[in-house]
Amino acid sequence: MEAEPERQLADPPATWQEHWFDHRQLLRLYHSDEHCAIYVDPDVRQAEIRWLPRFINVTWRYSKATYGDAFGSDPRIYSIHHAGRHGGGHAGYYVSPVHDYHNVSDCGLDTWREGNALARELPAHEIGHSVESANNGVHGSPAYEIWGDSKWAEFYIYDLYTALGMDREAKDVYRRFMGNSDDFPRRRTRWFRDWFYPLWRDCGRAEVMNRFFRELARHFPRDSGGTYQRRHGRRHERPGRPRFRLAPRVGPPAGARPRAVPRHHLLKYRAVANRATSATQGG
Repeated sequence: MEAEPERQLADPPATWQEHWFDHRQLLRLYHSDEHCAIYVDPDVRQAEIRWLPRFINVTWRYSKATYGDAFGSDPRIYSIHHAGRHGGGHAGYYVSPVHDYHNVSDCGLDTWREGNALARELPAHEIGHSVESANNGVHGSPAYEIWGDSKWAEFYIYDLYTALGMDREAKDVYRRFMGNSDDFPRRRTRWFRDWFYPLWRDCGRAEVMNRFFRELARHFPRDSGGTYQRRHGRRHERPGRPRFRLAPRVGPPAGARPRAVPRHHLLKYRAVANRATSATQGG
């Protein structure tokens, strides 16, 4: 008996009319592959974004390999880029009609040159929200009410840069995140310095948060549609709501020590990034 042929992944549409919040641009597809689709508005200079497909591709590939592959039926992240409008960014999730049932990072900057640190950090931040709120086949983030918009993102971004061998970028965000303090749950709380970085360093790097999301999906109450039924804390989160703040904002002490992430796992993704860089430069 012959094996069934694999389901072909449909090409993303060549254009996408925005219809969320105050976004009304007609986006054009700049790049697509099996892991990402990149859309730009008419004011994005294409000469500035030749580096972008490689970065978005390896970011989402690493995220799926590290935090599980159950992010909906479409394996792509849809990365939207604006120039000179919609400053900051927001995420969208495959369970929501807001972005036509796609996992989305939607960001705006004045320039998308590779030398602009925010050209990497802003999409990584929003992709981190897709990891946070759409992993393991469940939607929502009960912990968002505790750690807020930017605190998990700091863990995610630092781990991502480290895993992909982006050592200079990792050192830069490490220095900045270590200096951040917040007014929640109390004044002068340092989430990264006193909680997320020790957790990353001593408890298996990304694996500790992979375990957290997995256990949350197994045990936290959810409705019949797969959405968490309640949240912790004081803030309300709407799916896809714009929420990135360019000035980051922090808590508690670290817990038990799980299994460390094998070194070959990190080397694998550094190799992916290096091969993609060589291919881009060769083209």
